[in-house]
Amino acid sequence: MLIRNNPNREEWTEITKRPVIDSRTLEPDVMKIVEEVRVNGDVALKMYAEQFDCLVGGDLLITKEEIQEAINLTPESLKEAIKQAKLNINKFHEAQVQESVLVETMPDVVCWRKSVAIEKVGLYIPGGTAPLFSTLLMLGIPAILAGCSKIVVCTPAGRDGKVNPAILYTAQLLGLTNIYRVGGAQAIAAMAYGTETVPAVYKIFGPGNQYVTCAKQLVSRQATAIDMPAGPSEVAVYADETCNPAFVASDLLSQAEHGKDSQVLLVATSESIAEAVEREVDLQLELLPRKELAGQALENSQFVILEDVDAAFGLLNQYAPEHLIIASDDAKILAGRVINAGSVFLGHYSSESIGDYAGGTNHTLPTNGYAKAYSGVSLDSFVKKITFQQVGQTGLRNIGNIVELMAEAEGLQAHKNAVSIRLKSL
Repeated sequence: MLIRNNPNREEWTEITKRPVIDSRTLEPDVMKIVEEVRVNGDVALKMYAEQFDCLVGGDLLITKEEIQEAINLTPESLKEAIKQAKLNINKFHEAQVQESVLVETMPDVVCWRKSVAIEKVGLYIPGGTAPLFSTLLMLGIPAILAGCSKIVVCTPAGRDGKVNPAILYTAQLLGLTNIYRVGGAQAIAAMAYGTETVPAVYKIFGPGNQYVTCAKQLVSRQATAIDMPAGPSEVAVYADETCNPAFVASDLLSQAEHGKDSQVLLVATSESIAEAVEREVDLQLELLPRKELAGQALENSQFVILEDVDAAFGLLNQYAPEHLIIASDDAKILAGRVINAGSVFLGHYSSESIGDYAGGTNHTLPTNGYAKAYSGVSLDSFVKKITFQQVGQTGLRNIGNIVELMAEAEGLQAHKNAVSIRLKSL
């Protein structure tokens, strides 16, 4: 890993660069898949399933029998862990429900805003070597709390044509029944345009590989909303002399093992801290089953030494990490310096993996610097905010002349007339 010692601000742009993935090179292939599904529906889905997932025959919709089999196959200890995570995530997101507040802007002119659930949403849950049943909790729970009337789940099958049991157990725990064994870009296309089996939705959520991400970007140009732009997973850690180097190293590796295009950034207050963390990274890496992937990710990663706390958080805010860990006794105070981050973890015991699974906050977060302008998934992600206003006769008398003057000044006579005709009727 590259270690930079007190780099000047001119070097920060280079430090905050992410591993480059040019989705434009993927677009022709992904567009072909998307169009094939849009035109040929289920036939295309089964063709691509056989091509990419080795699923031959069988229904796209997961049956009740398969769900029951998955329940039986899921260990009781894991079931209990998932249940507790569900309670924690539900509690945090339930607190985000907002009641409408009526505001009288002038006498007899009343305005309010109401949260209305997006009727149909699609949840993409990655499978493969890392079946992310935790993501189903993170997306399914706020969708249910928001009141979405149609929740569609797409997740790829394995080479045996079966979906990971923990994913199906989690789905039934949440009461989700529209689950389809479809993965990749073809799943995104199915949810965007609908097929004979998979219903079309209005907004698609969930992480995925570069093909899934590219497909989400393509369908978002054609009226299907998506949760946010997404890239490889990442974490940044601020570590001062009070940190535990072994803890810090474990957090860096927990993100690095996601994939070779993941990225970790350490901002340490001294060279001795950086060296201690590096030693721990080397030791812990050798014990990981996914050490090859994690090792490749570390090649995209950097350790930066910045002794000045203002400079350290200036760099971190410029980086705008998906996950930010503040490994310091003063973490709660230093948290006030954070401007750009997807989710922040304070102190020595707030492992980022707790947020990934069961702490309560959502783990679907903006990456690739988008935390400068985007929030992570929340209850708000599954609703629209519709504004209302009601004006009575007294209100019209109070506000009518204001609108007439403004409309006339803009040269929009019909706008003025819509008020004037009402004023004359009073």
